[in-house]
Amino acid sequence: MKIGVIGGSGLYELDGLAGIAWVRVKTPFGDPSDHYCTGRLGERTVVFLPRHGRGHRVMPSELNSRANIYGFKALGVEWVISISAVGSMREEIRPLDLVIPDQLFDWTRRRVSSFFGDGIVAHVGMADPVCPDLADRLEKAARTTGATVHRGGTYLCIEGPQFSTKGESRIYRRWGVDVIGMTNMPEAKLAREAELCYATLALVTDYDVWHESEEAVSVEAVVANLLKNVATAKEVLRRLIPEVGPPRRCQCPSLLRNAVITNPNAFPSRTQKALGPLLDKYFPPAGPGGKPAKGKGRDSRG
Repeated sequence: MKIGVIGGSGLYELDGLAGIAWVRVKTPFGDPSDHYCTGRLGERTVVFLPRHGRGHRVMPSELNSRANIYGFKALGVEWVISISAVGSMREEIRPLDLVIPDQLFDWTRRRVSSFFGDGIVAHVGMADPVCPDLADRLEKAARTTGATVHRGGTYLCIEGPQFSTKGESRIYRRWGVDVIGMTNMPEAKLAREAELCYATLALVTDYDVWHESEEAVSVEAVVANLLKNVATAKEVLRRLIPEVGPPRRCQCPSLLRNAVITNPNAFPSRTQKALGPLLDKYFPPAGPGGKPAKGKGRDSRG
């Protein structure tokens, strides 16, 4: 039972973990943002990844989200909590508030958003991109800290690394989004394909640039609020992690069951091997003599 945490801007390590080891994971998709920090918090095993690398070395557009999520999957993680700095697009969502969005809008342009391709096609449903069970537990833990918490809403993910123009910000507001960030897509899409329970704790640092009575967003203002928010996020995680555990009653563990439409007989062996952590339980690799391995997976489909 392993719980993954992706640390966003300002959160590069977790406090209170015992038996810490930094583990390097090699993936078919390249290198993750950093080594994974594994440790224990009470009875729970935690796997932590600093999204931007220790020292904040990786820009949003440079994030290798496929490698990051694949690494969690390869390490046996089943739940992933994403910590993300965001700007508010609504008056009532103020700097230093916490938001647990239930919808995501992908407005990125240059990021690879799927593990699939190279001969294997799958279409995973994204109507509900956040695990409701994990989000429920996240909300409960967040409220016990005394912070102002907003449950639900839409996270708009832009390409970055620049902040929005005023024109862009005003248009985004008309779209009805609630917060704006640069990192949760395609991260959430890939977590769905990997059948991980995924939820976001969004830390509000500013009002973007649409707010007429507030100063335009700046790195200085973001960092100042970020440091305050990170302390709250660590407390939320400390309260949340002991409450996360099996059974997983949501749909997340079986999202690929009917998503792969390529005939298994046509799977390129190299692609199937690369996607082994995702596909082996449904499409066991061939055993000796080219026969499917026994005792796992399900019947293949045409």
